[in-house]
Amino acid sequence: MPESELWVTKLFNDYLAAPANAVLGLVGMHPQERPWANFVVMQFVVVMLLMALFAFLRTRLSVEKPGGLQHVFEMLYGFVKGQGEQQVGHAAHRYLSYFGTIFLFILTMNLIGLVPCFESPTQTASVTAGCAVATFVYYNLHGVIAQGPLRYLAHFGGPIWWLAPLMFPIEIISHLARVLSLTVRLYANMFAGEQVTLVFLSLTKLAIPVVFMGLHMFVGIIQAYIFMLLAMAYVAGAVAHDH
Repeated sequence: MPESELWVTKLFNDYLAAPANAVLGLVGMHPQERPWANFVVMQFVVVMLLMALFAFLRTRLSVEKPGGLQHVFEMLYGFVKGQGEQQVGHAAHRYLSYFGTIFLFILTMNLIGLVPCFESPTQTASVTAGCAVATFVYYNLHGVIAQGPLRYLAHFGGPIWWLAPLMFPIEIISHLARVLSLTVRLYANMFAGEQVTLVFLSLTKLAIPVVFMGLHMFVGIIQAYIFMLLAMAYVAGAVAHDH
């Protein structure tokens, strides 16, 4: 067992190595003795926690007597809806499910590293790249749906037709750069915050690391918000009809 293997990853590798190796075999990779990595397992943990939370919340929903948890998520829904309407406009309700999902998923991944014996998956670049690619596919897909393939493709050529040969490759590179930007911004901030917290935990007593843990929590919330806000801006640009 690797020294850095989390206890939950150890459970996955001890009891679920065969399914993981079956998936690796499908993509042409050789089976491994311990195929599960921490960042993969922690994403499963985050998904299961969110599913359990919403399953619990569903049983407590009430119009007459809403509980505290329901109030929290109603406020969160109102916040995401308000931000979406500011960025996308009145059509934002069509995309709220993705905005809310990506915000909660990234937020939970950012903050779960503050729990002892867990770590934040977003301190791994491949995780943030996955979120970035999902957002890239999502906004381009909805751009095609909203405007039609030809009209959506045409907006990459810019407003002046004779500049299209120049603008088209620039726009393509610009959109691809968004994936890199989303990936690096989230990964770099979470990796740096995690390392700073770990260093001070190893060097000092609890009082000082608590300050950095609070800062880490603040950065995690802000980065989840920025990621969601950029996703909204990209969707707004893709579905707008006034190019």
